[in-house]
Amino acid sequence: MKNQNYNNYIKFYPPHHFIYLPLLGFLQILGIWKIFNDEPNQLIWILFSIVIFLFIYLALMVRQHYALGNQDRIVRLEFKLRYFELFGKSSDEVETQLSSGQIAALRFAYDDEFKVLLEKAIQQNISADEIKKSITNWKADNNRV
Repeated sequence: MKNQNYNNYIKFYPPHHFIYLPLLGFLQILGIWKIFNDEPNQLIWILFSIVIFLFIYLALMVRQHYALGNQDRIVRLEFKLRYFELFGKSSDEVETQLSSGQIAALRFAYDDEFKVLLEKAIQQNISADEIKKSITNWKADNNRV
């Protein structure tokens, strides 16, 4: 594999970027053009254009869904690493007692508050929103998807 640099860091998925999306774009343009130029079948072309639009929308939303799924996995990994750094042991037992929302909320707390809020989340089962409201010194996450 070549070394990555500015000139080659962009990654394309050919079936998606060079076949699926261009085909949908072409069909959407065709459908809109036919709406105005094929009056006897105008309703069919309107429905066709709506269906193609929904496929385009679905393709874009699935892409966002994948990004959010990956972000959730990364948040869990961050929790595992942070727990290990602070307590020197595996987080497996603790992690099963917390929801994904609670784990995500804890990442906004600095280490001293993290320990207190983690204990509170386990003992009192406070919600993710309550965890966030309890943080006095907010640790920003400016790299979210």
